Amino acid sequence: MAETEQITVADTSAGPGGSEEAGRSVDIPVVELLTGRGFITGKSGSGKSNTASVVAEKLLDNGFGLLIVDIDGEYYGLKEEYEILHVGGDEECDIQVTEEHAGKIASLALEQNVPIILDVSSFLDEEEAEALLTAVARQLFAKAKKQKQPFLMLVEECHEWIPEKGSMGEVGKMLIKIGKRGRKHGLGIVGISQRPADVKKDYITQCDWLVWHRLTWNNDTKVVGRILDSEYENAVEDLDDGEAFMMTDWSESVRRVQFHRKQTFDAGATPGLDDFERPELKSVSDDLVSELETISEEEQAREDRIAELREELDRKNSRIAELEKELQDARDLERMAEQFTDALVGHVEGYNPGRTAKEEMRRDRFAEPEDDGSSGNGSGDDAAERESADGGDEGEPADATSGGGFGDAFSAFESAGAAMNGGSPDDATTDGGAATASAGSGPSASGETPDDASADDALAAAVAAVDGETGDDNGTTAEGDADEGTAGTADDGPPEQPPVVREIVADVAAMDDKTRRMLHYYREQGPGTPLNAHFSAGGSGDRTAAYARNRTLRLRGLVEHVGRGQYDYRLRDLLREESDETLDDETVETYAARVEAAVVDGQSPD
Repeated sequence: MAETEQITVADTSAGPGGSEEAGRSVDIPVVELLTGRGFITGKSGSGKSNTASVVAEKLLDNGFGLLIVDIDGEYYGLKEEYEILHVGGDEECDIQVTEEHAGKIASLALEQNVPIILDVSSFLDEEEAEALLTAVARQLFAKAKKQKQPFLMLVEECHEWIPEKGSMGEVGKMLIKIGKRGRKHGLGIVGISQRPADVKKDYITQCDWLVWHRLTWNNDTKVVGRILDSEYENAVEDLDDGEAFMMTDWSESVRRVQFHRKQTFDAGATPGLDDFERPELKSVSDDLVSELETISEEEQAREDRIAELREELDRKNSRIAELEKELQDARDLERMAEQFTDALVGHVEGYNPGRTAKEEMRRDRFAEPEDDGSSGNGSGDDAAERESADGGDEGEPADATSGGGFGDAFSAFESAGAAMNGGSPDDATTDGGAATASAGSGPSASGETPDDASADDALAAAVAAVDGETGDDNGTTAEGDADEGTAGTADDGPPEQPPVVREIVADVAAMDDKTRRMLHYYREQGPGTPLNAHFSAGGSGDRTAAYARNRTLRLRGLVEHVGRGQYDYRLRDLLREESDETLDDETVETYAARVEAAVVDGQSPD
């Protein structure tokens, strides 16, 4: 194709700003049209869309490629004479397309020279239309750099994409990019608008050719005066339909011209009272449509697969939730079984190495204060009562098969279950409660503690730390009692903490030392992995052991997963949850501080 090849689109006309020789043909060089920047404007009904259609028809007559961005659905009339692919968002188009089709649309246009109408008016969702147009423009620009083939992109109502005021979206940025850099790659652009005052002036002033049809609004005519000359500012208001002032870089003067009438069906004409009859339109090759349909089918299959995977994920998440609930129930049953076993063993052997902190609290609550002014270390009537409860006059353990044997142990088990289910230890404590209190190996009459009871004492110490206690069950130290010669009472100590605090302390104190140190690591270091926490707690770094201990903390609600395999400390959230969100922040901090001082801050409970 030679650069001298031209298309005829109009004739000169008489009138202000017109040529002395009216009726002469007006030609546009094809290369300048295909690779340059153009602007066509005029008020509604002045002929701007007709001019754009005439340009399109002339290019199609000569086999040149173009893509029309149709915002009002008025260019499908070209299919009356031309095999042009009409794509968009409804069934009126040859095929419905989405953003995923952008690459194939650009490929058909540039590589196979298929003329295309991109009908964005058929999309109900504006964001979907903008995404498609942006993707197509980007693909055209990318492929034009390699193809180096002259090609025109004609954009209707361009003021919506490249506005003079307000922010410009991705579509406008891409169109401006084509306007500034497309020429060197052979990609041209023509913007069409009925409101030149609303179009970005940076685009208008860079155009190679401009067509000004009739304009009457003052702001629009002022734009004509600034770009052409003041003499055209008033004259543009008197132009006839289809008449325009045309200014080009290849002509030395502004010409007044009358554009030819389009030959195809005018789908953009204002409907009248006459019967409307749509002409028979040409269809495109089935092969072109099938290529796009393949993309649609693949996209639908992908969406269906995504939907299936989401459903499967939902099912698995539900199953995980069920398993976690079952695991928690099993853990509760295990704890109850351990308490039952410990109660039996303690009653038979006279010592309870696995006594829980809750049992310690129950024993403390029902301990009788000394009335004889002694130190309370197992002497006097209190010691005699414990001796009697432990097995009779001789101070030996009672037979598990008689009197208060297994019956007392079962009562202890019921008491432990009531405490776990939120009940008051008072409700579950009967004669068996007293048996449970006496079944342990507490301090002996001589004040010595058996070595085997270290775990039991650790739990009691943790509970005592929460209540601020520093000595025996009555809230006074044995040493203090000895010095003063008087027995303390329960009223001497601080008020009893609510069950939620005691339960958390009891549960943490019952954990092994490394697990507690892992909790201390999370509190001090923030989010971390179970392996790092386990190593910091003195563990060997064994993955199985680390995650087993971490699971204990997680199931109790003391830590939570925060992403990327890391867990974080959540004692304060746990306090709020288990108190039914009734605690204020100050109270939560107070209770958290007591729990941490007892069992978290690196202090061994014993």
